[in-house]
Amino acid sequence: MLIVMDKNANQEQIAQVCERIRAMGFKPHVIAGEDRVAIGITGNKGALDKEPFLSMSGVVDAVRITKPYKLVSREVKPTDTVVTIKNSNGAEVKIGGDELHIMAGPCSVESETQINEIAHLLKASGVKIMRGGAFKPRTSPYAFQGLKLKGLELLKDAAEKTGLLVVTEVKDTENLPAVAEHADILQIGARNMQNFSLLEAVAHYNKPVLLKRGLAATIEEFLMAAEYIVSNGNPNVIFCERGIRTYETYTRNTLDLSCVPVIQHLSHLPIIVDPSHGVGLWEYVAPMSKAAIACGANGLMIEVHPNPAEALSDGPQSLKPKKFISLLRELKPVAEAVGKRLNVNVLNETKSLELCA
Repeated sequence: MLIVMDKNANQEQIAQVCERIRAMGFKPHVIAGEDRVAIGITGNKGALDKEPFLSMSGVVDAVRITKPYKLVSREVKPTDTVVTIKNSNGAEVKIGGDELHIMAGPCSVESETQINEIAHLLKASGVKIMRGGAFKPRTSPYAFQGLKLKGLELLKDAAEKTGLLVVTEVKDTENLPAVAEHADILQIGARNMQNFSLLEAVAHYNKPVLLKRGLAATIEEFLMAAEYIVSNGNPNVIFCERGIRTYETYTRNTLDLSCVPVIQHLSHLPIIVDPSHGVGLWEYVAPMSKAAIACGANGLMIEVHPNPAEALSDGPQSLKPKKFISLLRELKPVAEAVGKRLNVNVLNETKSLELCA
């Protein structure tokens, strides 16, 4: 159920409604809208009687929510959520509004030289968020597992030198505190989308969460995974469509771009697209990036590596720096065509050659 407060309701009236909800054995969730506050109720097994709430001061309505994903549903919050990401250096990015953002960088942090080179490339290109894996959950136990804590330190150091924000994957609850200390966005990877203990744990950190879609997850399962995070107190969730497993074998995954408008219809949370994992081959990253923006995505996550042929993970899907710069140039008019802004720098040929040497 959603308790809708009068637009002039004061904090005392909101607190009284929350207290009544707790007294009933349920959990209140205060949701700030553009014009008024609403209070979601979770924990009830069946329908609630709305009359006790309608008689309370400051309450204008009580609405039953039909979706199982209550707090991430547009029934609870009709307006789009804009997730604000900040770091200690004063950098700030908003995901979910009119401006699109790119998260870019290598699949894995491999060395100080590698991550610094990419960080300076992103800075010069106007990209504000750097991705890079330190803890890598791999299918094979013999594959490169990441530099772990050393990787986090290198990632953070490169970001501080360039003023970038950092997104990196949280592999488990054991290493969550260390990742949260070094990252500005906590990424839940596809294999952990239904690791419910981890979803609950990241909710208790004051950091936005990037939630990737599971390998074969339905859209409702995707939404319910976000519900775990939001219901435990963290409303700052960003969905990420990264392809699902189908019978097709030519590409690494099948990039389900229909997920973007469906999620935006069902939920108020923003969604970005990871075309690199979606197709698994660098040749197709550019066209799928354009398609993702055209269908309404709030941003992209793209893998970039100085030398993909020698990458320790996901080299075949990583763009070389020069290809990445060309892609940014091509994405700007696509964003403008759908009424969005992509504030990246269109580097000239001389600067491109310097950065991509």
